Amino acid sequence: MKKAFLMMLMALFAIGTKAQNVSDFYTQNTVLNYSDGDKAAGEIPQPTQFDPNFHIYLCFGQSNMEGNAKIEPQDRKGISTRFRMMAAVDMPNTGRKKGQWYAAVPPLCRAWTGLTPADYFGRTMVENLPDSIKVGVINVSVGGCSIDLFDEDKTEGVIAKSADWFKGFCKDYDNQPFRRLMELAKQAQKVGVIKGILLHQGCTDNGQQDWPRRVKLVYDRMLKELGLNAADVPLLVGELMTKEDGGCCYAHNAVIAGIQSTIPTAHVIPSLGCPGAKDKLHFTAEGYRILGRRYANKMLALLRGVRTAETTIDGAEYPVVDNEGHAYFRVKAPHVWRLQVDICGKKYDMDRDRDGVWTVKTDPLPVGFHYYFLLVDGLSVVDPNTTTYFGCSRLAGGIEIPEGKEGDYYRPQQGVAKGQVRSCQYYAKSTSQWRRAMVYTPAEYEQGNKKKYPVLYLQHGMGEDETGWSTQGKMQNILDNLIAQKKCVPMIVVMESGDVRAGFSPRKGHNVEAERSLYGASFQKVLFNDLIPYVESTFRCYTDRSHRAMAGLSWGGKQTFDATLQHLDMFSYIGTFSGALFGVDLKTCYNGVFTDAKKFNNQVKYLFLGCGSEENFGTKKMCDGLKEMGINAHFYMSQGTAHEWLTWRRCLNEFLPNIFKK
Repeated sequence: MKKAFLMMLMALFAIGTKAQNVSDFYTQNTVLNYSDGDKAAGEIPQPTQFDPNFHIYLCFGQSNMEGNAKIEPQDRKGISTRFRMMAAVDMPNTGRKKGQWYAAVPPLCRAWTGLTPADYFGRTMVENLPDSIKVGVINVSVGGCSIDLFDEDKTEGVIAKSADWFKGFCKDYDNQPFRRLMELAKQAQKVGVIKGILLHQGCTDNGQQDWPRRVKLVYDRMLKELGLNAADVPLLVGELMTKEDGGCCYAHNAVIAGIQSTIPTAHVIPSLGCPGAKDKLHFTAEGYRILGRRYANKMLALLRGVRTAETTIDGAEYPVVDNEGHAYFRVKAPHVWRLQVDICGKKYDMDRDRDGVWTVKTDPLPVGFHYYFLLVDGLSVVDPNTTTYFGCSRLAGGIEIPEGKEGDYYRPQQGVAKGQVRSCQYYAKSTSQWRRAMVYTPAEYEQGNKKKYPVLYLQHGMGEDETGWSTQGKMQNILDNLIAQKKCVPMIVVMESGDVRAGFSPRKGHNVEAERSLYGASFQKVLFNDLIPYVESTFRCYTDRSHRAMAGLSWGGKQTFDATLQHLDMFSYIGTFSGALFGVDLKTCYNGVFTDAKKFNNQVKYLFLGCGSEENFGTKKMCDGLKEMGINAHFYMSQGTAHEWLTWRRCLNEFLPNIFKK
């Protein structure tokens, strides 16, 4: 038994109860170091039973996957026993036997091959996966080969016309490299799960436009023989040395870039910035390390369900989100000293690479929509990669952390007719200014009928504008889906700025409460004197109180109460979502409107108060107080949400089916 293995066994006995046997010892995240003289090269006990937490990756291709760079001392240190390799051939120089598992000490391909992307692929995988997960690689690669070598219908012919040195490589695999890979993969499936396939090849086939089709033949045959589904086993394809890095076969990268159109489950691993060797074909050891990490980062993203956020602008890769709610941001800013992401009340420091690219991964974020900013040396700016929204009294970045199926009510659905949200400019005499309102009309509005529709006036909150409900709030999708399901009546929805785009800021020397009562109060004049008349003269809508409703979120909820409860002759339906209704005396407010419950209930057909369970706005207490006074008030609580758009989407979804009922 080799010296390194004896030392590990001694360590096993030293840790006592931490490991009950040798196999247990090797499931821990034990880190081993090897020198060139350690011929045991990672000897471990062989797995004997199936383990779903043993993730296996098949690696194939030509010299860059085979490993061309010299293995340096750092590459044989700090190797976790959770990262393993199955020997694809006998390796006399290390004592390895074909078909046996070993700790993944390089070389990973054949006896005298060098460092490969698979080395740092596996290292990075185990560093970022739970300790219960082990990672194994099987590398069958042949320097100088065409992809046709792995097409069994062409293998014999490829070898026959090749040079002797090439035939020597193939002989190690009994002249059947594809068959060797399949035999070992089937053996590996008895103890683990194949999770992906790594390919690096193309120099020999440089620029050949049918290369993706030929790769697909090999990939499809692998999947069929091993009983795998493409959706579960992606193909990761690495680029060759780029033109920018001096590569002589860079033209093939244009072919690789289009492989996803032939293989939808293929993903391209970029090589830009990976240092290349002097021959302009291969990478240096550092180049393989970087490339291997990139393979791993893509695979980790796929395992975690990482995908581009729906709020990311078209053509940008970042921000992205994963299934656990983490957000990942990346910004190129080489001349910045410090860069942070400010989101959900926390500032995250970003890390900079040598090219000035900054990245960060957040803690798991709550589902729903969140504003965020970049802090560039302390200056708050919008991420150039995100769609911009008006929020926080300014243009802001935003990111959507997706819900599961429960969020389909606010997503556009196939087969559901789409209404329109139009931007309408109108003149308000009461304020002597041109103003804008966003107006939703249901899909059937444009169908040439003369039908009239009820109208909901829907207000946003402090620091937002008339676009909030149709962008952050997705109100049009909510309405389209409810109308299609016949859960609510088709209606027109009008959204106006409400004069609360700038956040509340009392004038110096003035009473704060008096100032608060003035904040957004100018909207009442506009609403009654200008907006309602404009809507009713422009759109086909009813003009009586029975077909008029108003609702609002946060400060818009206060504006709703201020407008409707003092003008019950104008509105029959009222809703507040996290309404900013503080210090309200229900017995005296709005000229005692709640003191005559019978009269109120006859006038108001539906009164709705909603909030999030994580808020502390006193909404439920107010609703309970109203009920005690005999008011027909309806309360809704959004579970697990705070003062945020997800709360208000849910409130709107609950409110709409209950208005304009006959």
